[in-house]
Amino acid sequence: MKYMIASDIHGSAYYCRKMMEALEKEKADRLILLGDLLYHGPRNDLPKEYAPKEVIQMLNKEKNRIYNVRGNCDAEVDQMVLEFPVLADYGFMEIDGKTFYMSHGHIYNENNLPPLKPGDIFMHGHTHVLRAEKVGDITILNPGSVSIPKEGNPPTYAILENSRFTIKTFEEEIIKEYDL
Repeated sequence: MKYMIASDIHGSAYYCRKMMEALEKEKADRLILLGDLLYHGPRNDLPKEYAPKEVIQMLNKEKNRIYNVRGNCDAEVDQMVLEFPVLADYGFMEIDGKTFYMSHGHIYNENNLPPLKPGDIFMHGHTHVLRAEKVGDITILNPGSVSIPKEGNPPTYAILENSRFTIKTFEEEIIKEYDL
């Protein structure tokens, strides 16, 4: 199975459109969203083409392919307009014999890890900084930010397939590859 992982859309119709185009081009089976879908948050500038209603329509069209965890900018009112679950603070997946713990990153993060076993994989967004590396006996993965990247990074998403985590730009440039 092929997964596309993305985080921090923050209501940008422009970047959500790019993400959906990449989803189709990648032919991913599932889209894992790591939170902050519609609202830009008080600390962020408005992203390009801030239009949450357009983002709602694009995401709802793919509701049967989406797994999502709640971000710090996501609220109960978002669940009223989105047709897939958006309020779970965390999620688990077992892929290729590996346990993935998914969180946005505002509650659980590298400085406050959830209960993990050696070899587990912690996948989060929130920082807007892409990352894929082993830290101690766990692996930390962050696809970066779809619309408001930080630390000089471009807008990115990730693909998880055959135990390889690949972070890409919307121009299909591979930024980082990491074998799990």
